[in-house]
Amino acid sequence: MKDGPHIARIAALIGDSARAEVLTALMADRALTATELADIAGVTKQTISAHLAKLLDAGLIAVESQGRHRYFRLADRDVAHLLESLMNVAFRAGAVRLRASPREPALRRARMCYDHLAGEVGVQFYEALVRQGMLQATPQGAAITPAGAQWFAHVGIDTSTLAQQRRMVCRPCLDWSERRHHLGGALGAALLQRLFDGGWALRAQGSRVVHFTPKGELALRQWLGTHPDAPNSRAAQGPAPC
Repeated sequence: MKDGPHIARIAALIGDSARAEVLTALMADRALTATELADIAGVTKQTISAHLAKLLDAGLIAVESQGRHRYFRLADRDVAHLLESLMNVAFRAGAVRLRASPREPALRRARMCYDHLAGEVGVQFYEALVRQGMLQATPQGAAITPAGAQWFAHVGIDTSTLAQQRRMVCRPCLDWSERRHHLGGALGAALLQRLFDGGWALRAQGSRVVHFTPKGELALRQWLGTHPDAPNSRAAQGPAPC
């Protein structure tokens, strides 16, 4: 007897090379036009229209119209989580690109994982939160400690408000390039937004890469305890409010 959802159709849609490039590009949680996606996928505008129609029909992407323009993005966080999981499996299985992009080192260092920070910096950030007692590892993943709630409030994040959302607050997300966890969930998204709002980090144009500003690099190193002038007490307090 055949039970459960039929995954073959979704797997076939994602398995197409051009559609996979489209979905990967949309992992930056930024809406793109069909023309931009055609350029990324290396196909014509007519071909990309057919691909986008299939992805829309399957509920993998969504579209928003503004005037004469249509902007495409991932349908929701569940799709983003599925894609990140596939990237983990692909990397572990050795299914990597034969020719790396010039952006590859920057992508591995810090990138968008839909709406939270991934890569080497994202992993260091999560591990520092656990090490300094802001988060506590649990069988379910992670939980905010009382000290953590105070620190997040200090940097402008109301964890009680996050807890009222339908979304999981803290979700450790396995990082495909580091093979360790970075912070996902509502808290991970809120932290990344604070980095952007405070001028610590910037999105790279047309990429998932996240660049840290000089101010952000210094503050991050001080908080992680890797700056030679950062005393332990200052590192434990965390960075200044954004």
